[in-house]
Amino acid sequence: MADDLLQLKTPVIAILRAPTAHRFVEVTAVLHECGITAVEFTLTSAGALDALRDYPGHSIGVGTVLTAADAGRAVAAGAAYLITPIVSEEVITEGRRLGVPVISGALTPTEIHRAWTAGSAMVKVFPASVGGPEYLKAIRAPLPDIPLVPTGGVALDEARAYLDAGATALGIGSPLLGDACTGGDLDALRDRASGLCEQLC
Repeated sequence: MADDLLQLKTPVIAILRAPTAHRFVEVTAVLHECGITAVEFTLTSAGALDALRDYPGHSIGVGTVLTAADAGRAVAAGAAYLITPIVSEEVITEGRRLGVPVISGALTPTEIHRAWTAGSAMVKVFPASVGGPEYLKAIRAPLPDIPLVPTGGVALDEARAYLDAGATALGIGSPLLGDACTGGDLDALRDRASGLCEQLC
């Protein structure tokens, strides 16, 4: 699965976060239809693991994983990979024990290197909006071999700039999803997702 994450057709991980996950399956179907195959269901969304169980046979990740217990519950529900907002060696170790790649969240060069050497499959640069594409480019200079996934405040019109700065993939939430996860227009989501895929592919 780690290799699959590094070779995404569209280099985007769509982040689904809402008060409840009641619409996650519908939203994921639209994203997959448009070519965005990597999707994250966040544990802060009530019912996220139930939604994951309702969407079998697809490579869905679980985000906001903070503990080994979170990791175990997510993998038991079918998570193909785990995403954290922090560097948690506990989560990385449990993910490796369970055979599931972990994308750890980090911001500084020290944190990014620590996450990578601890066994993260990729490192989520979070929140990316703090430094933008120029910060990512600066990080890539001394750490060229670490696959980086800027996340948090990545605007759709900045997506190409992040990739040009050296991002392996992008974690994008509300700029892509809008209000789709809370009952919003799925056709509008389809338009945004298709436009993003055309921009990046």
